[in-house]
Parts: sequence; structure tokens; C-alpha cells
Amino acid sequence: MKNLLQISLILLFIFGCQSTPNETTNKSRKTKAPFMWENATVYFLLADRFNNADSTNDINFGRQPDGAPLRSFMGGDIKGITEKIKSGYFTDLGVNAIWMNPLVEQIHGSVDEGTGKSYGFHGYWTKDWTALDPNFGTMEDLQKLVKTAHEHGIRILLDVVMNHTGPVTELDPQWPTDWVRTGPQCTYQDWESTVKCTLVENLPDILTESEEPVDLPQHLLDKWESEGRLEQELKELDEFFERTGYPRAPKYYIIKWLIDYVRALGIDGFRVDTVKHTEAGIWAELYAEALKALEDWKKENPNEKLDDLPFYMVGEIYNYSIHDGLNYTYDGDTAINFFAEGFHSMINFSLKWELAQKPLEEVFSNYAQILNEGELKEKSVLNYLSSHDDGNPFDAERKNVFNTAAYLLLSPGAAQVYYGDETARYLNAEASGDAKLRSFMNWGDLEQDVQRDGYSVKEIHQHWQKLGQFRNNHPAIGAGRHQKINDKPYTFTRNYSKDGFTDKVIVVIDGKPGPISVMNVFADGDEVRNFYTGEIATVKDQTLTYEKAGKLMLLEII
Repeated sequence: MKNLLQISLILLFIFGCQSTPNETTNKSRKTKAPFMWENATVYFLLADRFNNADSTNDINFGRQPDGAPLRSFMGGDIKGITEKIKSGYFTDLGVNAIWMNPLVEQIHGSVDEGTGKSYGFHGYWTKDWTALDPNFGTMEDLQKLVKTAHEHGIRILLDVVMNHTGPVTELDPQWPTDWVRTGPQCTYQDWESTVKCTLVENLPDILTESEEPVDLPQHLLDKWESEGRLEQELKELDEFFERTGYPRAPKYYIIKWLIDYVRALGIDGFRVDTVKHTEAGIWAELYAEALKALEDWKKENPNEKLDDLPFYMVGEIYNYSIHDGLNYTYDGDTAINFFAEGFHSMINFSLKWELAQKPLEEVFSNYAQILNEGELKEKSVLNYLSSHDDGNPFDAERKNVFNTAAYLLLSPGAAQVYYGDETARYLNAEASGDAKLRSFMNWGDLEQDVQRDGYSVKEIHQHWQKLGQFRNNHPAIGAGRHQKINDKPYTFTRNYSKDGFTDKVIVVIDGKPGPISVMNVFADGDEVRNFYTGEIATVKDQTLTYEKAGKLMLLEII
């Protein structure tokens, strides 16, 4: 199936498809598709690695570009992301949500991980939850980003970490012992050795199980005082604890600090890091406060909100699979339903393996059944094929780029595009560990239209754009029911109907000239466009015939 699809897509470009994404989307559809998280296309990026629009904030706190390969800050920033939103880059990709790494202030120093210095460019080594890292930008920058994204119909997900602080360095003291544990290191044998432990050496673990009041760390008080905001921070904490009645335990401080960004900016949701490494109940507490914060923001900013959807949370349970359903089972026998703790969705780690081992129809039909009729009905998963910390991506060498886009963006569920998937950015850079996956966005490859195994990066990019826009226009792709129509060529339909909105499409893979059966999905007389090429045909005797007979056919009623 993979080779056939790849050959088919190459042939399509040889045959001279002339339409561009903008040409096809500018033609009006009968009904504007509503946004739903179950069909979201989420673009995940590391702010420091995406686009540098402000070189004045490239160096802060004495950090130097002296880290091991791809382990220093490289200059990307919030302004750079906003710049690309304004340019229509994400809109052209069909992206309707952007997930950014944690943007809070990172440790000032570096650690030596055996291969040289490593800095907190990735955002997961928190020093101060109450401030943004100046390498990423300011609150004003982030406010402008959120506002600009909303103006373009794009939601913003912030990545949040509650499990641990950043490492201890000469410049970054350890948090007090009533805030963190420094051992034992996790062995992942059961719930206890996965939760009450440090993920790795020198990554202090927040005592998230504690309900005991603690004082603020002196180093944080000193920092706030030196920055002229101690009085304000203490006043806001007093108001939060008075309103909620929570004890001043570590987790509640962090919850307050995280929801401040929602309340101030209208952040649409959280991607939650290391979910299985804390007690499950902490996430329901975070969600309850975030839900209220977004509701309050929308009431206060009715002209800036996109919709009335509630706050959204998607979780990272490492190695969770869609086939786990509602309950994640730790090694041992502890099973927990994290969906009952405020999560709408979980990242699905199994898609890349299944695509390598199973027929495409088996994967698609199974996923749609689980999401529409099975244990995850009314829930969702976020599928991906590459990410920032998965050392075994689907196509690290970028030799299967056309298939990667089709498989990901046509899979039932929500889709996570990792920055550079759409431009065939290599995932095997000359670096060690996760850094191999975190090179700077390859804008130059797109501008210069370099080749990837004989394929043009611009053609690859257009392929992602067409699939992404089709997906964005049709909730049936990610949220609808799936039904196979034909084996050869592989043809299937997706159908969605809820709350008065109906959507139905047909997809043909490896099509050939000749009639295409629509099997009562479309009615005789319907005008149907192949979104991939822009060609229009009329249904006659329950069949469609296109002159170009595009090898990947994305069929929609116009």
C-alpha cells in the first residue's frame, strides 16, 4: 500500500496538477465547517527553533551558544510565530491550533549531560512559572500572538509542566525539600516507582501529592523583589488562596501560576506534560481552575473570543495507545482513567507502529470504530508521526514524505503536525539524543526548493497544504464514521452528522482513469470537486469520472 501511494502521488505531480491550495479553498462551500477538537490539526513547534523575528532577545542571563550540538538557544521567538500567523502560513496548511512548548522562564545555567552543555531552550526546565523566558519574548508578545491567532481562526495550546522543576546548576538553586524530592530515580516497575520519583538524575520532582502548606522559596522571593514585583505576586497569591480555599501546598501554587496565562490572555487549552508521573487528581484540579479562567476571559473579551467552547486539555501519557481506551495501566496492576480527570484527549503513541505493520484500511476502520462507537466515544486522541522526543519517528530520513502526510491527515482523530513535517525537515541531525529531532526550521529548503530523494520541497509542502485544508474544511475526516467503498482503488467515505451539521467526503487512493463509485454517499446530479486538483464532475448513475483522475482524490460536494 505504501509504495503504491507514493508512486501515485509522484505521478500526480508529473501529470501536471495546476491548482494551488488557495485556488481550491477560495471557491465557496455551502456550509462553513464548525471547529471541533476531535478533528483539529495541531501544529507543534519549539519556539526557539521556529522563526527568529527579534534578534535583540537571543542572549539572556549570560547564556552563550556554547552548548553541545543543537543544545543551545538558537534565537526563535514568539514574535517569529506571530509573523508566520500573519503571513497565512498556518492557514494555508489548514492548521487550526498551535501547540507551543512551555514558554515560562527556564534555568539560567546549563547542565552537562555527558556530551557537553545543555540549556533549557526546549522549555521543560522551569525556573519561574510566573514569568516568560526573555529568549522567547514578553507577555506583550504573547498577548499579540494569541490575539493574532484568534483573528485567523487558530486556537493556542500552551504546554505545561507540573511534575518537576528545572535541574540544579550553579545559577539555579534547588527548591526547598518541602517542595521537591531529589530521589529515588524512577524505575517504572509500578505506579509508585513511576510517580514518587525523579524522571532522571538532577530533575527535582514536585511533591504533587502533598496537601501541606509550604512557604515560598527564598530564591523566588528574592528574584521577585529584584524585579520589582514581589508585592504584586504576593497579593495575587493571597487572593487566589482566599477564593479557592486551597492549602498553600506546592501544586496549588503552580496551578495558580499556570491559569494566570489563561485568565490574562485567553489561552484556549493546555497540552499537559508527563501526565502519568503525578497523582491523577491534580489534573482535575488544574482543569477546573483553567475552565473558570477561560470562561471569565471570554466574558470580559467577547469581541476577541473565537467561540464558546470550554477549555481544552490533551495529555501526554508516554506510550499511551488509542487501544488502551479510557484506562491507562501502569506496569504492575494500577489502572487509571485520566479522561475522568479533565482531559478531552490523549496523545496516541501507536499510530506510527500500526502504519508500518497493518493495512491502511485496518488502521482507519479500527480508529473510527473506537472513536465513534467504542470506549472513546465523545473523546478523542491526538495522532502524530514525529515529535520532539520520540527517537523513532515514522520517517526520520524523509524518504516517505508524501505518505506521511496522507496517513497522518487522513487518520481518524485529531492530528499533530511537528514543525518541519510539511517541509521534510530532517530528523536525524548531527547531535545526540532528542537534539537530533530539534534542528532549526528549514525555511531555506523551502525557499530554495531543494530536493528530497528527487522530490521538490515545494511540492511536498503543497501536498501537506491540500490535505490540511481539506481536513480543516471537513470534520468528517477526523470525527466522522469510516466506511470502505472499494479495495482497488482503495476508496473510503467519512460521514459526520451532529447538532444539525452534516458532512461527507470520499477519498480515493491510487485511483485510475474510469468511473468512481460513490455508493449513495453523493446523489445523482451532485457537483463534486476533487479538492486535490480542483477538477469538478457531476454524479451520474452513482459514479464520478474525472479527466485527470488524480491519484489522490479528495472528493467534496460543492
